[in-house]
Amino acid sequence: MTIRLLLADDHRMLREGLRRSMVDEGFNVVGEAGDGEEAVRLTVELRPDVVLMDVTMPDVDGVEATRRIRQLVPDVSIIMLTMHADQEVVAAALRAGASGYLVKDCSTDEIAEAVRLAASDDASMTPDLAASMLDEVRRLPPEGDEERVVTKREEEVLQLIADGCSTAEVAERLYISQKTVKNHLASIYQKLDARDRTQAVLRAVRMGIVRLS
Repeated sequence: MTIRLLLADDHRMLREGLRRSMVDEGFNVVGEAGDGEEAVRLTVELRPDVVLMDVTMPDVDGVEATRRIRQLVPDVSIIMLTMHADQEVVAAALRAGASGYLVKDCSTDEIAEAVRLAASDDASMTPDLAASMLDEVRRLPPEGDEERVVTKREEEVLQLIADGCSTAEVAERLYISQKTVKNHLASIYQKLDARDRTQAVLRAVRMGIVRLS
């Protein structure tokens, strides 16, 4: 199934370049937004699988737009585009519900791979993302151990995800099928009230279930 993609950036030339590149990569670019308000409206209207969201936009910025989209369309994956991997900005984006981020000088191949992984909820926890998550965890109060509801096996899955393993790598290390890993993740999301693996790991670290290295 073709991945439906929405582009949100206030620079028209960048959007046009991204559109051409993403179409060449086989994605269906269903819409473009020039500001955060339009990004929210188009996401609700068009229901893309993934939104590539610029952080810095007029009126409503990418972080606030992400927060609103997560409330209105919780199933969409959002990848933030930023000029610099500023830990504070990335932490704010994670808090708003972003699944990950890309620096704007990355390659087309890197963007395409990130979109595919986000659409399939198989994005690996990169060292940079883990560092941003750790920074965010330090800003927030820890959550009590009494809320721990995941099983021992689910803890193992979560820890491997936090260590940067993909679904296939988790399956290989635990000697289970990829389908079983996905079933564990679905259960984890429900128990931790998380929308994707990034949010699940963030919540699990705050609860003391897993650690980021």
